[in-house]
Parts: sequence; structure tokens; C-alpha cells
Amino acid sequence: MSNYPIQKTEAQWREQLGEASYKILREKGTERPFTGSYNLTFEDGTYCCMGCKNKLFESTSKFNSGCGWPSFDQSIAGSVTYIKDTTLGMERTEIVCSNCGGHLGHVFNDGPTNTGQRYCVNSLSVDFEK
Repeated sequence: MSNYPIQKTEAQWREQLGEASYKILREKGTERPFTGSYNLTFEDGTYCCMGCKNKLFESTSKFNSGCGWPSFDQSIAGSVTYIKDTTLGMERTEIVCSNCGGHLGHVFNDGPTNTGQRYCVNSLSVDFEK
């Protein structure tokens, strides 16, 4: 078991999330670029974890990075946990929900705003609340 407040069996996660979101959140998958429903969404609201509804990103931090995934320049304080990721022969920083441990994507130090951050997030890992 993990050290996250929300604990469920993999069977419970699979039933709750469906196959596509389960693959992202629980198996660290990645949706194809430019296919996610929130890539070009710029309405006012909050992006929450699909697994547990933890508030992760405000729409005011979202920008169009052109990378094919929803991008943010900062997360809501305390909502995201950062994990060193050395898969695929490179060093990156994985971002997961601090509440349930669901994989969200990665954060990079190449953002165009004053934070210098680009949180690259899978649409299937989040839900949008207007």
C-alpha cells in the first residue's frame, strides 16, 4: 500500500475510473498528444484529480504550450507530489496527486511564464469544474 490518504484496491480503481483513465492514473500511461479533451480548454474553473476530486490546478495557471497536452505553470499548493522519473533513458519529474497517488503527467523547467514551469498533464487524469 502507498502512503496516500485515499486507499483503494486496483479492482476498485479500475471499476471507478474505466480502462482509459485507469491506464493513465494507476499504470502511469500517457494519452496521445493533441487527443485530450482539455488540451485547448480555457474556461474559468478548476482541474481536479479524476480519481479523488482533489483540486490540482486553477484555470488561471493554464496556457497553450503547443505540446499536445494541457499545460499549467503552477499547481495548487500541496496538491501534487513530485517523484524523480528515470524511465525512457532520461531524467524527468513525475507529478502525482498528493491525495490518491494518481499519475498526472510530468513537470518540466521550460515554461514560458515567470514560474518557468510547464506541468504537462493527461486530460484523462483530470476532471474540470466550472
